Amino acid sequence: MYYTWLNIFFWWLHMVVIGFNLTGWIWNSTRRAHLIVVSLTVFSWLVLGFWYGFGYCFLTDWHWEVKRALGQQNLPNSFITYLINYQLGGTISMEVIDIGTAITFIAIVIISCYRNRDLVK
Repeated sequence: MYYTWLNIFFWWLHMVVIGFNLTGWIWNSTRRAHLIVVSLTVFSWLVLGFWYGFGYCFLTDWHWEVKRALGQQNLPNSFITYLINYQLGGTISMEVIDIGTAITFIAIVIISCYRNRDLVK
C-alpha cells in the first residue's frame, strides 16, 4: 500500500514538474521559481548525467525504484517515454521522444533565461 501511494505521488510530482517546466516562465510571479526548477533539471540531466548517463533524472530514478518494488519491469529511461508510450498508448520511438524533449527543453531554458534577464543587471 505504501508503494502504491508513493507511485501516485511520484506520478503527480512528475506531472507538476513537467507542467511547470513547460509553462512557469509565462507569469511574472513564477518566473524566478521556474528558472530554479529548470536549473535543477539541467543539473540533473547534465551534471548528474555525467556520472549516471546524460539525461539522468533523479526524480525518475526514485519513481522507478518504487515501480520496481511494485513488480514493474522493463521501464524506459524516461518518464516522458513512459507517459507517451505506456500510459497514452503511443508507439513513438524512444529516440524521437528524447529528441523532442531535448529541443523543447532547450527552447524553454532560453525563454526562461530571457524572462529572467533582469537578474544579471
